[in-house]
Amino acid sequence: MIEALFSPFAEFEFMQRALVGVIAIALGGGPVGVFLMLRRMSLTGDAMAHAILPGAAVGYLLAGLSLPAMTVGGLVAGVVVAMAAGLVSRLTALKEDASLAAFYLLSLALGVTIVSLRGSNVDLLHVLFGTVLALDDNTLLLLGGISTLTVLALAVLYRPLVLECVDPTFLRSVSRAGTPTHLIFLGLVVMNLVGGFHALGTLLAVGMMMLPAAASRFWASDITLMMILSVVIGIASGICGLLLSFHLELPAGPAIILAAGVAYVISLMLGREGGLLWLAWPGRHLEA
Repeated sequence: MIEALFSPFAEFEFMQRALVGVIAIALGGGPVGVFLMLRRMSLTGDAMAHAILPGAAVGYLLAGLSLPAMTVGGLVAGVVVAMAAGLVSRLTALKEDASLAAFYLLSLALGVTIVSLRGSNVDLLHVLFGTVLALDDNTLLLLGGISTLTVLALAVLYRPLVLECVDPTFLRSVSRAGTPTHLIFLGLVVMNLVGGFHALGTLLAVGMMMLPAAASRFWASDITLMMILSVVIGIASGICGLLLSFHLELPAGPAIILAAGVAYVISLMLGREGGLLWLAWPGRHLEA
């Protein structure tokens, strides 16, 4: 049993690289996912994950599977879509969720079309589902840099982010930090989605951001503890998914997200903060 758990990571370099990659994604994506969840922007993260696809596809069209080209293209596309959706919601009667949904559908269709113009079905699968088992040094450095920058930025912006989650009106009344904080936070979301895109693809990148965050909510009510738990759950899901992929010959990216989904379901059932079994427990009801 112990050998089955440790030998894949001890014997195979591609498993070690994949492990480092998922740890980096969990370190940056988990805390960002917590704030997305608390700000009721979970579906915004999903929309932004697809918004980066056209930019990454243009980078692929110009330079092939080039890390810098696809990264820059994804960042530019994510920022453009975020700004465009915000402008549409402010200048028209369309709400932000509807404008994001429109841009999300257009981005997904446009990105798939661009990749299909030049690439094969294998390239399309690479873009949509990632290649977490084929991470090279440059990609690992990118993922590590994004997670480091994310942790540092969240440490600096922690107070205004928490205030904006709890009472955005109060934050606007006592400080002008609300708008810059929101914009920087959206930038962190886009960066982490671009990093996750290289490992898990555009369809699954948001999974490592939102599922561990949602699972952590059932175990803690304190925001700091939720952030820590989301990182732990994300790393554990990555390890379990990689082991399932190795032993059962499953695709690695979907296996990681399925493991995160299992963690969410377990938390939904057993979590002390609103889990279904705790809500059904008579003593819990009487305490409330």
